[in-house]
Amino acid sequence: MQYLAEGLRLPTNGLDYTILAIYFVVVLGIGFAARASVKTSLDFFLSGRSLPAWVTGLAFVAANLGATEILGMAATGAQYGVAVVHWYWIGAIPAMVFLGLVMMPFYYRSKVRSVPEFLLQRFDKSAHLLSSALFAFAAILIAGVNLYALSIVVEALLGWPKWVAIIVAGVFVLLYITIGGLSSAIYNEVLQFFVILAALIPLTILGLKRVGGWDGLTGSLEESHGSNFLSAWGGTGIGDANPLGANWLTIILGLGFVLSFGYWTTNFAEVQRALSAKNLSAAKRTPLIAAFPKIFIVFLVMIPGMVAAVVVPNIGGNSSDLTYNDAIPLLMRELLPNGVLGIAVTGLLAAFMAGMAANVSSFNTVFTTDIWARYVQKDKPDAYYLKFGRGVTAAGVLASIGTAFIASSFSNIMSYLQTLFSFFNVPMFVVFIIGMFWKRASMKSGVWGLVAGTTAAMVNYFVIYKQGIIDIPSDQGANFVSAIVGFVAGAVVMVAVTLFTAPKPEAELAGLVYGTESPDAEELPEEGDDAWYRKPALLGWGAIVLAALCYLPYSF
Repeated sequence: MQYLAEGLRLPTNGLDYTILAIYFVVVLGIGFAARASVKTSLDFFLSGRSLPAWVTGLAFVAANLGATEILGMAATGAQYGVAVVHWYWIGAIPAMVFLGLVMMPFYYRSKVRSVPEFLLQRFDKSAHLLSSALFAFAAILIAGVNLYALSIVVEALLGWPKWVAIIVAGVFVLLYITIGGLSSAIYNEVLQFFVILAALIPLTILGLKRVGGWDGLTGSLEESHGSNFLSAWGGTGIGDANPLGANWLTIILGLGFVLSFGYWTTNFAEVQRALSAKNLSAAKRTPLIAAFPKIFIVFLVMIPGMVAAVVVPNIGGNSSDLTYNDAIPLLMRELLPNGVLGIAVTGLLAAFMAGMAANVSSFNTVFTTDIWARYVQKDKPDAYYLKFGRGVTAAGVLASIGTAFIASSFSNIMSYLQTLFSFFNVPMFVVFIIGMFWKRASMKSGVWGLVAGTTAAMVNYFVIYKQGIIDIPSDQGANFVSAIVGFVAGAVVMVAVTLFTAPKPEAELAGLVYGTESPDAEELPEEGDDAWYRKPALLGWGAIVLAALCYLPYSF
């Protein structure tokens, strides 16, 4: 991601700064209010498993509303057009439903504090330690994306020096997570969800008005970019050219299955929100509740990106100093009056802070419970791990500052994030899915599946793609292929290793493999579970049907 153009400096005034200041005061207030509930390490890392479904559901979707969603997806809309809907309607909704209906019962009933801890129960210590290390490393890299994006946006829009923006944002995230733990992060994410919507909705409406409505937008883009720019599947036949640089097979398998399910079902920054729910019913409904706003958020990032492509026809090209990542800031400068501008800037900062907080809070949980408490300092008093978790939070923020600048080599931060997901989430997903549905998968197959999947994805990206051994039209297309390669390699190696190593004793698989019963007693349904909006299956199928209906107008 390059520096935002100097000309994007926003005409902010005292009213805008007042709105921003009020937001930061409220954020810290929530942190101090949540502190009273943090008495144990379980309170700090998983909110004591006490939160209602609507809170965890909104936090679930808000945790994803970071740099990926706001700048990254708008950039993708400006670069690839309507194809951005793939990341939502096949790249998110089915996986979120699968997480809620199929995987959350395994996670929640096993009483794990993290996703890697589930691998410890299903496989062995080697798979657990490797997955913990890979996730902790990836979480810091992704938190760095949010922090870097925030710093350069603030520098360009408000005139703050970049180091000031980094320190201010990092300190606020550090304070409210350290003080109030996960509860503080989650309640702030609920607030941030509504602040982000308050920023994106007027931007989308005024953007459409600027270009003559939807008809004016599509007419201009069809003339300048061609009809495939306005179609989700147009030109995606194998061998055909299209803006995305990917065919229907790599979109469905690479994005719709491997990357999507790998991210939404094993990324602890998301799953942690569901694990903090007050019971199994609420945990299952968490990603399903989040799926409904996720269906419509695509319009709030896709349309501004496409509007930017009309307002600046050569955006992202060699003849312009504006990159695709400048789409949202450009429209903020062009369209929003003071006051609304302050809300938009606050929403942008809220988005980055939500994304960073989600990854930092998941990092401190995994590092403390899965690495430090398991392999370094065992059997310490609970107060020790609570104190250590707060210290690790500070270390995670500092590390995020260090990794933030790695993102600078990518002109579209969505490409960078998808690259990270193909390296780290996909191999974990293949180990999970095989271990969860194949009872024979041996204890040692888990760690070797992780090694093979991660290595194969990296080799495909850095060697086969970057060295030009195989011609792949775009970074996004390369990420889809890397995800498929990583998944296949991990699956093949797991099967091969299983044939020559011992399986886990069947008595130890109860509740960890599909079709086996958990040794714990079945959870009693919460009062009122017979209401339609409390039925996970109905919510899940409703989300899928609604997403499919939204897909139809943009399909061809």
